[in-house]
Amino acid sequence: MRIATFNINGVKARLPVVLDWLGEAAPDVALLQEIKSTDEAFPRGEIEDLGYRVETHGQKGFNGVAILSKLPLEDVRRGLPGDAGDEQARWIEASVGGALPVRVVGLYLPNGNPAPGPKFDYKLDWMARMRARVAELLALEEPLVLAGDYNVIPQREDAARPEKWAEDALFLPESRAAFRRLLHAGLTEAFRTVEPGPGHYTFWDYQAGAWEKGNGIRIDHALLSPQAADLLRDCRIEAALRGRDKPSDHVPLWLELAV
Repeated sequence: MRIATFNINGVKARLPVVLDWLGEAAPDVALLQEIKSTDEAFPRGEIEDLGYRVETHGQKGFNGVAILSKLPLEDVRRGLPGDAGDEQARWIEASVGGALPVRVVGLYLPNGNPAPGPKFDYKLDWMARMRARVAELLALEEPLVLAGDYNVIPQREDAARPEKWAEDALFLPESRAAFRRLLHAGLTEAFRTVEPGPGHYTFWDYQAGAWEKGNGIRIDHALLSPQAADLLRDCRIEAALRGRDKPSDHVPLWLELAV
């Protein structure tokens, strides 16, 4: 089973990119972030024509996540538990059918800038709520994949110029510590299991020629439960997509499980 995550930065602007990528890469499951679309306006027909089931948790103009799957989806849930007043569309989860069902979570973690401030407080609170939900999911002892745009640079080698990000919410010690607490809860980072070295990025800003200069950061991650980690075959970043016409500022990350 190949599972991919891709922050598309707006489905209206990026639909040709998404359709081309789905046709070429053909993941079994694709987790999309920043669809920036309501559920009603999402172009499900074009994606269903490629053989995908579509589940969305949308929001007009901002945020929004989706699960696209060639396999049956069951028990779809929308929204991160723990705050009934949180209306931001950042979390969707479902079980992907098969001989060995896999629980997948697509997430778009808050950016948190400017920090300090209310947006950074929201980010840290969201990560604490995420850890509580992770504990519930881990207790099921099933293959679990939590993939998406985490808006966290875990280590210095995950940025081409770490000094540039020293005061940014993505790299502040509190954000990185919250990410480590997720790992310490019993999760494995898929990409670092396969590729421990530096120089691998998933995001290049549109400003200041970041892509051309190689000034990237790695903020899109896939975390696995022990049961999913045991099935991991490979995990890669599709960096070349950033160089195509009208790209997202993120590129896809995919992993393959022996399911």
